Amino acid sequence: MTRYEALFARLSAADEGAFVPFVMLGDPNPEDSFEIIRTAVEAGADALELGVPFSDPVADGPTVQKSHIRALDGGATVDGALALIRRIRETWEELPIGMLIYGNVPFTRGLERFYQEFKDAGADSILIPDVPVREGKEFSEAAEKAGIAPIFIAPAQAAEATLSGVAASSKGYIYAVSRDGVTGTERESSTTGLSDVVANIQRFGGAPILLGFGISTPQHVADAIAAGASGAITGSAIARIIDSHIEGDHPSPGRVVDADALHTELSKFISAMKAATKK
Repeated sequence: MTRYEALFARLSAADEGAFVPFVMLGDPNPEDSFEIIRTAVEAGADALELGVPFSDPVADGPTVQKSHIRALDGGATVDGALALIRRIRETWEELPIGMLIYGNVPFTRGLERFYQEFKDAGADSILIPDVPVREGKEFSEAAEKAGIAPIFIAPAQAAEATLSGVAASSKGYIYAVSRDGVTGTERESSTTGLSDVVANIQRFGGAPILLGFGISTPQHVADAIAAGASGAITGSAIARIIDSHIEGDHPSPGRVVDADALHTELSKFISAMKAATKK
């Protein structure tokens, strides 16, 4: 049984959904990044989605884009991200670790090396947001060969062929988009129509569905679970909390101004989001 399978089985038995925070590795620096992740896990995160910083994150809105830039300004590299993943895996052996990585990394490192490196570090899944499922066969094959679960995005208004492909190719979970656009925009407050989004994907079977994009409050999480999703992913709201406690402007590396205040606010937020997954 994979870590994802064990997680979803445990949560189903407890009649609750998964809450998965997205955190940028290396933001604003490796040590603060690890402590932010520690706070998230101790506050109730069921799994992690971790970003690898990239200079042109086209699927992300301005708040998450700033986290990419801060991490890069602080010296973040792919090798540094791998080192952080190894440290996270050593600390939490059973925690599912998902990665969100833009396609330049596998292209630069080579597919087989790329997936094997992240598998060896301790990652369970990889989502490449700029590689759609129709172009993903080579990526899926390399991922599964290395023992990594490939994840694909199910857009809110996707054609049947796309949803069928996503359901067939996503192995750990399916990342369902609650609405069109990029993350963290002003439209994020609406989660209407989620039942239709989830039902549209469930017609094709496949892995459990996690809803992302626009999930920023406990009510949004509750709405996602009520709509039939197995859980929810939150990124921009967490990045916004981190950003509010960091001093320093691009291109200077940022620093946490008041670590206690940051971790207190983040812990309260994640605890409330996790509580909303209980049916």
